[in-house]
Amino acid sequence: MPATRESPRSPEPAAPLLTMRNVSKSFLGVRVLHDVSLDLAAGEVHALVGENGAGKSTLMKVLAGEHVADNGTVELDGTVHAFTHPQQAQAAGVGIIHQEFALLEHRTVAENVFLGREPTKYGLVDRRTMERRTGQLLAELGESGISPRMYVRELSVARRQTVEIVKALASDVRVLVMDEPTAPLAEHEARLLHALVRRLAERGLGILYISHRLREVFELSSRITVLKDGRHITTVPTATTDTDTIVRAMVGRDLSAYYPPRATADEVGQVALSLQGGANRRLKGIDLELRAGEVVGIAGLQGSGRTSLARALFGADPLTGGEMTVGGRKLRPRGPRDAIRAGIALVTEDRKGEGLALRQSVRDNALLVTRAVPGQQRTGAARGLTELLERVRLQARGGPDQQVQYLSGGNQQKVVIAKWLAAAPKVLLFDEPTRGVDVGAKAAIHSLVRDLAKEGLAVLIISSELPELIGMSDRVLVMSDGRIAGQLPAGATEEDIMRLATGPVEEGTDAA
Repeated sequence: MPATRESPRSPEPAAPLLTMRNVSKSFLGVRVLHDVSLDLAAGEVHALVGENGAGKSTLMKVLAGEHVADNGTVELDGTVHAFTHPQQAQAAGVGIIHQEFALLEHRTVAENVFLGREPTKYGLVDRRTMERRTGQLLAELGESGISPRMYVRELSVARRQTVEIVKALASDVRVLVMDEPTAPLAEHEARLLHALVRRLAERGLGILYISHRLREVFELSSRITVLKDGRHITTVPTATTDTDTIVRAMVGRDLSAYYPPRATADEVGQVALSLQGGANRRLKGIDLELRAGEVVGIAGLQGSGRTSLARALFGADPLTGGEMTVGGRKLRPRGPRDAIRAGIALVTEDRKGEGLALRQSVRDNALLVTRAVPGQQRTGAARGLTELLERVRLQARGGPDQQVQYLSGGNQQKVVIAKWLAAAPKVLLFDEPTRGVDVGAKAAIHSLVRDLAKEGLAVLIISSELPELIGMSDRVLVMSDGRIAGQLPAGATEEDIMRLATGPVEEGTDAA
């Protein structure tokens, strides 16, 4: 757990840049914010944390004019505002960057930055001015890899994040809300974003930073505000607190350890999955073994081949070379159905786009695999839906009939896991298992993963959060350029992982 540390901060002005006082909000008679107050100084990074459903996003949407508060006030530079539309908040200098980007992929960077506010000349859109101003803003942020004329579809996730920030700066933003900005980013991309956030604060912007990643909260913020159940619990200087204290304030209990104990030697069984010389258009000679009762971590920078490996094992991007066995039997999955029948399951990194039918019920989602793949129906039915949902510790007010779109991110992820457990897999592949999940749900998922390994499943975890990967894994394989660069034992350091991830890959490295 991080100890108390010295945090970056700027001298606080006599009056805050932003003050929100006694803000309350209800939906359909259910109160989701209870007299919440906070303030923000110019040049400050103020972290806002809490479990999913704590009220963070609702409070920020009130600030951004997306929701109208029932009670309370919002003040900017001492002027009281009552925003009823996002354009009013934007005009006052408030910008918000949501978890899901609001960019048009088939338009250029400049067109996205000035969308709805295009400069004109002689009655026509002035593209030259638009591109020049976008270029200036990119240069101010030190971003030389993005051209104003590039199409958004050509950009990586990290660079799309930068375009969102440039959009806000083009509106002369003074208060910038960032909601889980590093959730879709790999570790090295997150560090680049952190540097960018610091530069924005140095320019005098006030930044409200929402994140489930407590390590980055402690690295970036001057103060931390904790919300729970729509109420303000505490606001503390970052330098005077620690992770344990913040977690207790968030969840109302101690989490003595983020990660359950690792497997002992006698808990690791026979080889459940083996791949020798695995190759396709993204993978080059992959050798690995997954054993029953073991949790194996896969690390690497974005583009290293981590997700490609999981998709190849699952048959989504079929192997074109090498030999794969599952339970001692040769398998060359031509598609996911072949992999599922052999006992392989994949929890993808995009649970909303690839893992769930959002408008269907918990029940229908939990039984998707057993209904869709012949031969799996009997196994899923034998487990019993109630037992299955209890096993993943699902919290759904509407029970099995509730639509999954109304569940928190953590509970949606539990439904995805339940869907695969219904098919009784032998090998369970997780790609970013706790992305966008609050600290309490993370602990529950970590515990579930370890319980599944103890029951004899072979588990592979891909994660961009190196502390999670280190804490959960019995050993870590590091990928680089479509190959396995090396293997590290349990308890390896982040430096060990990054050294392999960024260094040259030697042909024939023994990683299995």
